Amino acid sequence: MREPPRGWPRIASSVFYEDARAAIDWLCRALGFEARLVIEGEGGRIEYSELVFGGGQVMVQQAAAGSEGGRRPFASSPRAVGGSNTQAMCVCVDDVDAACERARAAGATIASEPATTDHGEEYWADRTCEVIDPEGHHWWLLQRVREGGPA
Repeated sequence: MREPPRGWPRIASSVFYEDARAAIDWLCRALGFEARLVIEGEGGRIEYSELVFGGGQVMVQQAAAGSEGGRRPFASSPRAVGGSNTQAMCVCVDDVDAACERARAAGATIASEPATTDHGEEYWADRTCEVIDPEGHHWWLLQRVREGGPA
């Protein structure tokens, strides 16, 4: 298998927002992403962006507006579809409790407070919480607290 393009992870996801500019600002402030690239189109519309966190990347883009649709007529914010999500993003962090408080301070809805789940000695234990951003995307924050398997 060939290496991905320089600076890119093996897999990345696009996330669509009605107000992509506000979403980029919020994700950087609330979850600690860094905007590596932001391309604006006509009227300041976000045509494409790359936000990075550790070795991961999300591409935040403008959702389709009504019948306009643009290049991606399938692209919707959860706001436009009654809050439905077809994916939830997972972000591995060093301290779930601190990350949750940072997101809360930035206005996130906390769907589940930080809690530790132990999947058994042969697996692992994680500390997670679930936050919902201002447009309704769900983000799982995860901290591995114990690796599994034989020592």
